[in-house]
Amino acid sequence: MSEKTNNQYEPKVVSIFSGCGGLDLGFHLEGYRTIWANDFAEWAVKSFRGYFGDVIKYGDITQIDPYTDKSIPDCDMVLGGFPCQDFSIIWKQPGLNGTRGGLFRHFAEFVDAKKPKAFVAENVKGLLTANGGKAIDTIIKDFESIAPGYVVKPHLYNFAEYGVPQFRERVLFVGIRIDTGFNFVHPKPSHGPNGALPYVTAGEALKGVENVPTNNEHINIKEKTRKMLEMIPEGGNFTDIPKDSPYYVKGMISHVYRRIKLDEPAKTLIAAGGGGTWGYHYPEPRPLTNRERARLQSFPDDFVFEGSVTEVRRQIGNAVPPEGVRAVARRLLPLFTGEYEPVDLTEEYELMKHMTVKQRLEYVTNQME
Repeated sequence: MSEKTNNQYEPKVVSIFSGCGGLDLGFHLEGYRTIWANDFAEWAVKSFRGYFGDVIKYGDITQIDPYTDKSIPDCDMVLGGFPCQDFSIIWKQPGLNGTRGGLFRHFAEFVDAKKPKAFVAENVKGLLTANGGKAIDTIIKDFESIAPGYVVKPHLYNFAEYGVPQFRERVLFVGIRIDTGFNFVHPKPSHGPNGALPYVTAGEALKGVENVPTNNEHINIKEKTRKMLEMIPEGGNFTDIPKDSPYYVKGMISHVYRRIKLDEPAKTLIAAGGGGTWGYHYPEPRPLTNRERARLQSFPDDFVFEGSVTEVRRQIGNAVPPEGVRAVARRLLPLFTGEYEPVDLTEEYELMKHMTVKQRLEYVTNQME
């Protein structure tokens, strides 16, 4: 894994919905410094604290007021992945009508209170279609309404195209304060058919992983599960088990009993669930260890996750792969160092305010360089 880049100025980050710190780590590796963070998951907070130091506050974000809480410092950027359960395709939850969907508004309040030069927010692909597209439209409008105005550019990333050994799609919202005059454009893919470099494969990512001493426990599985896995080829899943086999199963979704394919990125890792959802090794007939999962999420080996095996799995599966956001972090750096030619963002701001979400996404994609 890559080492941290040294920069003369370390942009200061306030991070909320921080989880174990995957998004923060991607920016940290490009020279940013998280100075205050928050999350409600106790073990994720312990993992975050173990790597970044005692900058994270464990507690309920709904009980924190960024307008009045003097312990929250001013910052250059607000960063975070507001909870995605209500927007996820897999779990089919009710979007903005759910009890968690509205939590993104706390992110908006932090931006409003701190007026950072930029913010980066992350969410799942399902947000693009949640509530018939009303969810993402509401979110964008909330962000744009924050004075003095933010140009908001959402883009759907496949992180495998940015050096992560895993096909993983997530939406990143990048907001630029209009008075900075910083013309942000999302970076083009660096890997895969649309990039200059080949994908980083699961086989490459897992080389030597057996020598890592932390979070590498093997999980006990039933003999039945082992026999099922032996029938599934590299890159296959439960559908490869013959229908006349006593181990045949049906009516499941594609990630069940899925084995890695060594010469391509892994399929998306998920955070929780039983019934064969762990993600499985090849050639060994067993579940992936958490350290293997961390490698496929592009975490460095010195990032130690705290908690039980199940809890660590949840942290890793919920995290943003740090390598995947480094290109965005690099693209934003000139905003904080002052090494850019300011432009008038007013026209673009007004233009984008009148776009549909589909038009905005197409506009942002066409800008990429």
